[in-house]
Amino acid sequence: MAKEFVKIFDTTLRDGEQVPGCKLNTSQKLVIAKRLDKLGVDIIEAGFPVSSPGDFKSVVEISNIVENATVCGLTRAVKNDIEVAANALKTAKRPRIHTGIGTSDSHIEHKFKSSREKIIEIGSQAVKYAKTFVEDVEFYAEDAGRTDNEFLARVCEKMIESGATVLNIPDTTGYCLPYEYGEKIKYLIENVKNIHKATISCHCHNDLGLATANSIAGIINGARQIECTINGIGERAGNTSLEEVVMIMRQHPNLNLDTNINSKLLFDTSNLVSDGMGMPVQPNKAIVGANAFAHSSGIHQDGVIKNRETYEIINPLDVGVNESAIILTARSGRAALAYRAKKIGYDLSKNELDLIYPEFLKFADMKKEVLDEDIPLIIKKSL
Repeated sequence: MAKEFVKIFDTTLRDGEQVPGCKLNTSQKLVIAKRLDKLGVDIIEAGFPVSSPGDFKSVVEISNIVENATVCGLTRAVKNDIEVAANALKTAKRPRIHTGIGTSDSHIEHKFKSSREKIIEIGSQAVKYAKTFVEDVEFYAEDAGRTDNEFLARVCEKMIESGATVLNIPDTTGYCLPYEYGEKIKYLIENVKNIHKATISCHCHNDLGLATANSIAGIINGARQIECTINGIGERAGNTSLEEVVMIMRQHPNLNLDTNINSKLLFDTSNLVSDGMGMPVQPNKAIVGANAFAHSSGIHQDGVIKNRETYEIINPLDVGVNESAIILTARSGRAALAYRAKKIGYDLSKNELDLIYPEFLKFADMKKEVLDEDIPLIIKKSL
C-alpha cells in the first residue's frame, strides 16, 4: 500500500519569529527561506504582511526567490489585511493567503464581543475575498482546540462552501490532550459536508508540552498538513517541532505516512535557525539537540559500541549528524574508554585497560567530562 504524504507547513518565519528577541531582518529571512525550500517543506509561511513594512518586504522578497514551496502570507479576516497580503505574494509561483478568526466562545465573547453567526459570516466573507486574489486559501479557526466540535464543524462547512482549500484547526493555547485533539479531527472528517474538498491542518502549541503528540494524533485521525517550526520555536512555549513530526512518521512505518523533507538537512537547518535567531537549542532537544545521540552511561555505551540500535532508534546520519558521541564520565565503563582511546591511536590490551581504568575513574571524578587530550595523560600515569 502506497504511503500517504503529509504536507509540512513551516511557520518559522512567522509564528517562530514571534519569540521575544528573535526578530530577523529580510536578508536573514531569505537565507532561512532558501534553506526551507531546499529542505523540502511544502508551504513556507513567510510572514504577516500588514503587520509592518519590514514584514511586507520580506514576504515580497521570499516570494521572488522560492522555487518549489508554496509561499503563504497570514492575515486577519480584514479586507485590508487580505489586499496587502495579495500584493506581497504577487510574484510567488504558488501563493496562498492564510486568513481566519477566533471561533471559541471565549474569543467570540471577550475578544470580538460578537455572536457565533456573525463570526461565521466574517470568516466566510474573508475567504471569499481572498479567493478573488489567489486560488489557494487557508482558513484558521483560532482557538479551535477550545471550540465546541459541533460549531467548529459548521464553521468548516461554511468555509469550504466559501472556497477554502485548507482548514487550519489550531490548538492555540496548547490545552488539548492528544486523544481530544485526535477526536476533534475525526469528528470534522465525519461530520463536515464536502470535507474531501479541503485539507485539514494541525497547528499545535506547546504550552503543556503536547504540541508534537497532538499533531501526530491529528494526522492519525485524517489531517494531512502539519504547521510547525524548526527547533519548535514560537510564542510562549513554542510550536510543534518540524524535525520531531518528520522523524516520528519516518520511524513508524506502520503509520503509512511520510513527508517530502530531506531529513539529512535537519541538523544543519536547526543550527542555521538557532544561529540566525540567537536562540540556543536545548542540549536534550529531540533529534537535533547536542545530546540527542550522546551516551555517557557505561551500560548504554557498551551497547551502542556493540550495536548502535541497542539504544538508538534513529541513525544519526539520517538527520545529518556524523556519528553518535561516546562521552567519557565517571559513569563510563572500560568499553567506552577503550573505544575513545582507539579513536586517538591507543589500541589497549585487556591488561593495559585494567591498569588504566582505576586511574581513569579518579580523573573522571574530578572532571565532568574526560576529553581526548586527557586520555594520554591518564595512560602515561597508569603505565
